[in-house]
Amino acid sequence: MNAETVGHPEKAERVRAMFDQIAPRYDLLNHVLSLNIDKRWRARVTRELAPVLSKPDARALDLCCGTGDLTIALRRAFPGSDVVGLDFSRPMLVRADQKSTTDPRVSLVQGDATRVPFPDGGFDAVTIAFGLRNLTSVESGLSEIRRMLAPGGRAVILEFSRPVFPLLREAFGFYFHQILPRIGGIVSGSRGAYTYLPKSVEEFPDQKALSGMMEDAGFVGIRFRNLSGGIAAMHVGDRKAT
Repeated sequence: MNAETVGHPEKAERVRAMFDQIAPRYDLLNHVLSLNIDKRWRARVTRELAPVLSKPDARALDLCCGTGDLTIALRRAFPGSDVVGLDFSRPMLVRADQKSTTDPRVSLVQGDATRVPFPDGGFDAVTIAFGLRNLTSVESGLSEIRRMLAPGGRAVILEFSRPVFPLLREAFGFYFHQILPRIGGIVSGSRGAYTYLPKSVEEFPDQKALSGMMEDAGFVGIRFRNLSGGIAAMHVGDRKAT
């Protein structure tokens, strides 16, 4: 769950305030509530990007970076790369900076994921982990991701999705709606943030629908992989090489 929502100013400010509030306990809650599975999911993202980030001086952009877990994971996996993390929550970026302050090749920028302040084609890879569903326009977010990819570049989207097994779907739904908001509310002081999470996941396109939206946005080579039985899904799309 990362912070970025745009399109309706009132909603944007409401969600920004929500993420600002939970920033101090964000990392703890992410790892505890996911039983540390989120770390394995991010590792899958880095492996998927090896073909484009293993070259010297490759550039990666991590949108909706939150406290920087994926931003830092990308930098560690590809020591010859430069990585930029962007998020609209200043307290989240402060936490990210505390974790990456000794690395001069990690840059953190406060900004809007649908109006990113970088030129076309400036990155070999663009990632967004648990942030795309927070945009009020998924289509605008996908278009912006493709715009910033260099020809032959790769985008990876990591997001909560639809469990593919009925029993897992039922168990996950109970946990997501009944348990997670209570624990998250007690630890973070904002039950609303962890009530918002399952609602936003329910409203987000499923695996096949998101693949179709990526195709409409102009990505090629689109594929997705279910993670942990579909609790999350990793979507990959490339920008056609010229």
